[in-house]
Amino acid sequence: MISVYLVGAVILAYLFGSIPTAVWLGQSFYGVDVREYGSGNAGATNTFRVLGTKAGLAVMFIDILKGWTATNLAYFIGPSVTGPQAAAQFVNYQLALGVIAVVGHLFPVFAGFRGGKGVATLFGMILAVHFQAALVCVSVFLVVLLLTHYVSLSSISAGFAFPFSIVFLFHTSVKSVLLYGMCICVLILITHQKNIERLLKGGESKVYLFKKKAKYNR
Repeated sequence: MISVYLVGAVILAYLFGSIPTAVWLGQSFYGVDVREYGSGNAGATNTFRVLGTKAGLAVMFIDILKGWTATNLAYFIGPSVTGPQAAAQFVNYQLALGVIAVVGHLFPVFAGFRGGKGVATLFGMILAVHFQAALVCVSVFLVVLLLTHYVSLSSISAGFAFPFSIVFLFHTSVKSVLLYGMCICVLILITHQKNIERLLKGGESKVYLFKKKAKYNR
């Protein structure tokens, strides 16, 4: 049965995801719409590229918080069953609300439905659902970034690290979590298609964490 709390949680999850952090921060503090520069995406990666490390970190943190908050709205719904099935249903609620937040990030109602790629919001969702796997993902992200300076490649690597870690490191048997892990891989490949093409051609922009000066490249 669909409850008022469930409907409210779904709406809130989408609205949380729709907060266009990169757009609002860029316009408010830099007078720049990041969607008009770099890759044209309203996400942390393009903010790093266009506005620099400080702005990129701020956008990344808030976008992660968006996914984490939306996913944890499941606590306000409560499972409709009892016993062992309650835990599985709770995780399903978390996954559903997290995915809705990611959809909000991809198609934000507050920014003309032109959003980012949802990687940071996805990570916030993973952080809420499986904290240990999230630590593995962030470790992979940082190692790849420090070695290659490609945020896109780091994001792709971290995304693929999630299903591998929950299967081989943590031996998770919850089917919905396993399915979600595979969906993450597919989603990341789809949203990073242009990045993958540029990586293969050697044309992908690099990001240096200690870069101080913003550089606006159209």
